[in-house]
Amino acid sequence: MAEYEKKNIAELANSAEDFGLAPDLEARFGRKALGMEAGGFSYQRMAPGLRSAFGHRHTQQEEIYVVLDGSGRARVGNEEVPLVARDVLRVSPEVWRAFEAGDDGLELLVFGSGEGGDTEMDPAFWPR
Repeated sequence: MAEYEKKNIAELANSAEDFGLAPDLEARFGRKALGMEAGGFSYQRMAPGLRSAFGHRHTQQEEIYVVLDGSGRARVGNEEVPLVARDVLRVSPEVWRAFEAGDDGLELLVFGSGEGGDTEMDPAFWPR
């Protein structure tokens, strides 16, 4: 393995396209693209007013969400948490979470610890 790997976020595949969620959602994951052995990150951009199509949780992976731009809210368990630029939100692995962009959209950088691949999804977690 190389001692380092450099990519521009724009070079990472937009996974939202594979699931018919683009152009309102942009989701680019860096774990595999950078050859990471543990942990990972994603870049996510949500169009104004967009709510996550599903909630998710993990068995082991803790996540940190950094709001780069925009605003919105997260549903974390049974609570709704307002989000603005420069907020940092940590979510324990087993807690359900989903996001909704505000009027100006929501841009997130997400960091996860652990091996990954332990995601459970629920489209009924935060219905419209």
